[in-house]
Amino acid sequence: MRIALDWFRGFLRALDPRRSLATKVGWLVSVLSLIFAVAAALWLGNMTQAGLLTQHCRQLALDTEEFAAALDQTFASRMQSLQAVATVLGSNFESDTQRTLHVVLSELQLGYPELERIEFATSSGSVIAAIGDSSESLGAQKTWLAGGLKGSWIGDASRQSLQGEKSPPPHGDEMPIVDMATPVRNAQGSTVGAVNARLRWRWLEQYAHELRESLRHQSVPEALVLDREGRVLIGPESFRGRRWQSARIGEIALFEAAQLDRSVGPGGGRAYVPTVSEERIDGGQAFLVSRVDPPLWSALRSLGWFVLLIEPYDAAQQRADRLWLHIVLISLALGGSAALIGIVITFRLTRRLIRLSHSIDAVGAGQAQHIEVPPGFDEVTRLGKAFASLLGTLQNERGELAALSADLERRVIARTREVERLAKETRYAAVVRERLKIARDLHDTLAHSMMAMLAEIRLLRKLFVVNPAAMPEELTRAEQVAHEGLNEARASITRMRFNAVRDVGLGAALTEALKNFADRTGVQVESDFEPDAAGFAEEPAETVFRIAEEALRNVERHARASRIRVALRDLGGGSLELTIEDDGVGFDSHAAHAGHFGIVGMREQAQLIGAALSLRSVQNEGTTLRFTFGAGPEIHT
Repeated sequence: MRIALDWFRGFLRALDPRRSLATKVGWLVSVLSLIFAVAAALWLGNMTQAGLLTQHCRQLALDTEEFAAALDQTFASRMQSLQAVATVLGSNFESDTQRTLHVVLSELQLGYPELERIEFATSSGSVIAAIGDSSESLGAQKTWLAGGLKGSWIGDASRQSLQGEKSPPPHGDEMPIVDMATPVRNAQGSTVGAVNARLRWRWLEQYAHELRESLRHQSVPEALVLDREGRVLIGPESFRGRRWQSARIGEIALFEAAQLDRSVGPGGGRAYVPTVSEERIDGGQAFLVSRVDPPLWSALRSLGWFVLLIEPYDAAQQRADRLWLHIVLISLALGGSAALIGIVITFRLTRRLIRLSHSIDAVGAGQAQHIEVPPGFDEVTRLGKAFASLLGTLQNERGELAALSADLERRVIARTREVERLAKETRYAAVVRERLKIARDLHDTLAHSMMAMLAEIRLLRKLFVVNPAAMPEELTRAEQVAHEGLNEARASITRMRFNAVRDVGLGAALTEALKNFADRTGVQVESDFEPDAAGFAEEPAETVFRIAEEALRNVERHARASRIRVALRDLGGGSLELTIEDDGVGFDSHAAHAGHFGIVGMREQAQLIGAALSLRSVQNEGTTLRFTFGAGPEIHT
C-alpha cells in the first residue's frame, strides 16, 4: 500500500509543471492540441450541422413535390380514361343503344373501382346512362355538365354548387365531391353531351396515405391537403376539418424552390414550386413545413387544393445535433491522441536536459561533488560545461571564505558578548513595544484580510454544495480579497518604513486616506479640518492617523453606512480633537466581541500617547468616535 502511495505521489509530482521544463512543454502541447481540436470540431460540426439541415429540407421539398405530382398524376390518368370512354360514347351515340352505353361505363368502373358514380348526360341535362350511386344533387350535375360541355374539367362539385358561399368544415358526409367531366362528341365533331366520373373520397384519403408512406424520407412526415379556404381535407385526425394556421419563425425560408433542378410542365412553364420554412402551428410546437405551389395546368390548381408536408423541427434538429456531437467527439479524440504523442516526443527531446538537472540537484544536495556533463555539441552540453566550471570556481572560493569566516567569527564572539551585556537591560522593554506594534499592524492588515478570506472560503464551501455554477465568480472574488490583503500588508510595511504623516502633516494624510476610502466604498465623505490642527506633524500624529485608519476600516466592513463625517479641531491649550461619525447600523459598544481586537487596539494606541478615546454607538443610529490628544504648548504649522 505504501509503495503504491509513493508511486502515486511521484506521478503527481511528475505532472506538476513547476517542477519540470519537459512537463511545461508537455502541458503546452496538450493544451494547444486540445484547443485546436475543439476549435476545429466546433467549426466543422456547425458547418456539417447546417449542411445536414439544408439537405434534410431539400429532401423534404423533393418529397412534397413528388407527393403533389403523384396526386396530380392520379387525377390525370383517370381523366385520360374518361376521355377514352367519351370517344367510345360519341361513336355509339347515334345508335341509341342503351345497353352499349351501360357496358362502356361499367368497363370504366371495373378498371377504376374508386369511381363511385359514372354518368352520361346530353347537352340538355338528360342523363341517358349512369352506373353507381344513384343519389345526385341537381346543382352538382349542372356544375360538372357545364364544365364538361366546354372541355375536360375537374372540380369540387359540392363547393361550387353552393354558389359562392363558404362551405362548412369538411368532415364525415360533408367531404368534397371530386368530379371529372369531359365532352362527348359525335362522328361529325359536335358536342352532344358530357360524361362524368366521381371519385370515392375514402379511396382518395387511403391513396394519399399510401403516397405518404412511400416517401423516401428518413422519418415519414405528415401529409396535408388543404382546400382554397385553408381547411385541411386530408391529413392527421387532429388537423382534419380545421383551418390551417401557422406563423413562420424567421423572415427567411430555410429552403427555396430555386435550389432544386426545376422540371417544366406543359407550355414550358415551371411545374411544382416547393418551399420549406420553420413555422409554429397554432402558437404551439415548431414544425418544418414544406408547401408546394401547383402549376396552373395541374388538377390540384383546378380543385383549389394545396399540399403540405410537416415534420417536427426538433426531430430534424436532433439528427443534426447527433452528427455534430459525433464530429466533436472524434475531433477531441484525435486532439487527445495528438497531445499524447506530443508529450512523448517532448520527454524524449528533453531527456538530456533532465539528466543534467538531476546531476545538478545531486551536487546541491551534497550527494555528488561533480556535475555529469551530457555528451554532444548542443545547448544542453554547453550549459553543463558552464555549470561544471562555475562549480569548480565556487568550490575554490568556498575554501578561502571558510578561512576568513573562522577569523571573523572569533572577532564577532568578542563583540557579541559586549553587546549582549549592554542590550540585556533594554531588550525586554523593546520586545514588548515591538510586540504591541506588530500586533496592531497585524490586526489592521492581516487579521482583517484573513477574516475576509475566511468568509469567502465558507461561502465557497456552501456554493460547492448548493450552486457549483457560481464557483468561478466567487473564486474571482476570493482572489480579489487576497490581493487586497496583500496590498494592505505591503502598505503596512511601507508605513513602518516611511512616516508620511510626519512629512505632510496630519490633515493632508487624513485627506488622502478619506479620498481612497470614498473611491473604494462609494460612501459619501464630509471633512472639516481647521488649518492649525491640520498642520500637526509631531510624533503622536502617526498614532492618531493609525487610529483613524482603523476606524475607517471598521466603518467599511461593519457599519454599512452611507455617509461619514470627519472633523479635526483645535481645542486650545495645546489639545486637538479628532471626531469620526457615521450613520451606519451601530453596535453595542459595551458588549464583548471575542476574536475582535480593533477597539482594544485603538485604546492601547491612545494610551501610548496619553490621549483620551470615547466611543458612542446606538443600534441603527450610527457610531461616533471622539479622540482627544495633546499637541504640546503650541501647534506647529
